[in-house]
Amino acid sequence: MKIISYNVNGIRAALTKGFTEWLKSANPDVLCLQEIKALEAQIPTEVFTELGYAYQYYHSAEKKGYSGVAILSKIKPKHVEVGTGIDYMDKEGRVLRVDFDTLSVMSLYLPSGTNPDRLDFKLTFMADFQKYIDKLKQTIPNLVICGDYNICHEAIDIHDPVRNATVSGFLPIEREWLDKFMKSGFIDSFRYFHKEPHQYSWWSYRANARNNNKGWRIDYHLVSAPLESRMKRALILPEAKHSDHCPIVLEVNDK
Repeated sequence: MKIISYNVNGIRAALTKGFTEWLKSANPDVLCLQEIKALEAQIPTEVFTELGYAYQYYHSAEKKGYSGVAILSKIKPKHVEVGTGIDYMDKEGRVLRVDFDTLSVMSLYLPSGTNPDRLDFKLTFMADFQKYIDKLKQTIPNLVICGDYNICHEAIDIHDPVRNATVSGFLPIEREWLDKFMKSGFIDSFRYFHKEPHQYSWWSYRANARNNNKGWRIDYHLVSAPLESRMKRALILPEAKHSDHCPIVLEVNDK
């Protein structure tokens, strides 16, 4: 099973930048999207159906043009869970899960804390999400949580760890949470296969950051420990340029 996660920073904008052609070539079995910034009715879903994604699920924010996640799949899931049941999370359309026979895939868009009034919201979300996942793993042990976590884990994951140490996304409290979250039973699939530096998934639009590869790795496939032996490959695809993020890839054996 090939799973791709991609914060598209607006699905309609991405579609004007060759996203459909890229998706046809990349050809994942499951595509997790974040920051779709649209209601399902505003998305030309037929273009995805034509590419074989017969199963499409969208969880949009109540606020128009904001947040939202989606999962497109060529494989029929046995169950779909829209949201978490936690009201303030679900109003912003940040969590969506599909369950297949031997594993479950979640699309997560964790809030940004770059605005001072949103940092407390982000920290509350992180704490509540940890509790939610701790409980979920009791019934869904084979879980892949894909998405934009808006946190760099370690210094290797950011181009300038010193000057960004006081910036949300690399704050000690955020990094500590992500570290504990991983240690609660998840594997950073990219780092499992790749130890080299300068591998990023997001770049600011400012100061020619992408061309200079001054980026952050804030997008992850976190894989629950029982799936470790089934992981085959993990990649970042920086050549895909439909967003300020780029896609990330995970391949796992489906049995």
